[in-house]
Parts: sequence; structure tokens; C-alpha cells
Amino acid sequence: MRAAVLYGKEDVRVEDVPIPALRAGEVRIAIEAALTCGTDLKVFKRGYHAKMIVPPGVFGHELAGAICETRSAEWRVGDRVVVANSAPCGACDFCRQGRENLCDDLLFLNGAYAESIAVPARLAEKNLLRLKAGTGFRDAALTEPLACVVQGVEDLKLRAGRRVLVIGAGPIGLMFVAVARHLDCDIAVAGRGENRLRLARKLGAGRVMDVAGEVDLVKTVESEAGKFDVVIEAVGKPETWEAAAQLARKGGVVDFFGGCSSGTNVRLDTQHIHYSSLTLLASFHHTPRAIRRALELIESGVIRADDFVDGECPLSGLPGLFQSMAAGNRAVKTLIRVHE
Repeated sequence: MRAAVLYGKEDVRVEDVPIPALRAGEVRIAIEAALTCGTDLKVFKRGYHAKMIVPPGVFGHELAGAICETRSAEWRVGDRVVVANSAPCGACDFCRQGRENLCDDLLFLNGAYAESIAVPARLAEKNLLRLKAGTGFRDAALTEPLACVVQGVEDLKLRAGRRVLVIGAGPIGLMFVAVARHLDCDIAVAGRGENRLRLARKLGAGRVMDVAGEVDLVKTVESEAGKFDVVIEAVGKPETWEAAAQLARKGGVVDFFGGCSSGTNVRLDTQHIHYSSLTLLASFHHTPRAIRRALELIESGVIRADDFVDGECPLSGLPGLFQSMAAGNRAVKTLIRVHE
């Protein structure tokens, strides 16, 4: 079958790969929708991900489709499904505490940019979900990134009436806007890109600040909107982590959601953090509970692919697409047509 294979830094090739035989408990999904992701872009730029993928390896992790082969008694050929990109072990201390996102033995799944994918038995058991008859594959493929946002919302204990600042107007930041609006929060967004900021307003942001080219993010945001009960950093840069802490009001909560490059450090204002009694947290990945809640939000119409998927590309064009993304392509998400 045709699949995208990551070989190293900015080296992705679309080629023929063998179709692995299924083992007991496994299923094979014929992929109907695969979406690009900011994490995949980071992996493309770095050439690897220590937890998720070691090259050479099949690439991509946001997908939905229909089961075309099964060795599991729980699943049938033709079942319309979405699968997460990982599954916890269920036995370690973190799993027993309900913190499966921190599982000591997370099993990751890659290979969304392909005609089909073999799903290991653990994933088929824990994080493979049936879709309702009316759920589109494009919508369902948003489940995994949305589950990460749901995890962040749970960590923050977000509730109605909170003043929320989202720093970053990429796919994750925009999903935070939509979910926070669903919870009746008052949302502001500081980001870049005319189209993305327009979408932020459409999704429910009451205040949108274009901070492209701004030298002092804290001064710019604070002068226009003040400080916030909740600040979500969805960029993944040390300078925006530092700004996020500064923009939280007394008693506020900061979620350092965006992952920074390995080896980076931040400097935080200890006086502000201490005397304002701030809560600082970092959200990582998702749990099976968050995966299920994410699909519920999609199937109830809170999150729709029409708002997030703003481009299409054939599988053969994937290497060029990622080169353009690395150069600054401002698309939100692109649907990869794996069956050309």
C-alpha cells in the first residue's frame, strides 16, 4: 500500500510499504480521513519524536475510517470508527490513579497518512470507538487533538464565567476557544494570522488581538484586556510561557499547554507567582475518558471539521505540503486524500 514514511529531519517520502498481517485482537482500518497536525509538523522538523516515532516509520496520527479486516471478536468489517494515537497499559501507578496520559508504558500508533492502518490489540480494546451513523469521517478525525484540549480543560477545571486568555490561534488554541465558549466562558485570543483570528471570533472569542510583530506581548495584551482568571499557552515557546504567567490575575491558573523544544528553559517572576497565589500546570496528551468526551463534543456539533479543515492535499503531495507548513503555511488543518 501507499504510505508516508518519515526517514529523518524534513525527510518524508510517499512509497509502497508492506501490509502487515494482523495478530490476535487487532483490526485494520481503511482510512477515509487523515488530518495534518502541529505535532506532526514538529516531528517533521526534528526528524523524530522520542515518545511517538523513531525513523524510519510510517507517519501521521489523526484518522478515521472503516474496519476492513479484523481479528477481534468485538469488531466487524464495515464498522465506522475513530482510533486514538495511543493506549495506556492500565496497570501502572498512573493508570490506577486515572492519569493514563502519564502511563509508564503508553503504546503509540502512527501511520495515518496511508491507505490503511493496523491497530494493535491494546488500542482496539481501549481507544477504538464506533461512530454514529451521521458522523462524518473528517469530523471524527479531529477526536485525538480535541481530546488533548479536553484534557487541558479538565486539568484547569474550567467553568462558566471565567475570563480566559488563549495565547495562540493554531488548531489547538482555536479548539480551546470553541470548548471554552461551550462552557460559557468569556474568551480573549492573542494570536497571528487574519484568517485564524477571524475564525477565533467565529468560534466565540469576544476579544481578538493580533500580536504579530509585537515585541512585548504582556504589555500589548494587558493594555487592551487586563489580566485573566485562566491563561492557556498554546504556542510552545519559552517567551510565551513567561508571558502567560505574567498575564494571570491574582488567584489565576496558567496552563502551559504548548510543548517547547527539548532543552529550553524559562524565567518566571517569582514575586508575581507567589503573592498572586497562581496555579501553574502543564497538560500533556489525553486519557481514554478524554477521547470519549471529545467524540461526544464532535457528535453533538460543538466541534466541526468545516471550522478547522481548510485545505486538501493528495497523499503524493504530502512531502511538499509539510515543506510549505515548515515555511509558514497558515492553514489550520489539511485533509490528506489517501486514496488517489
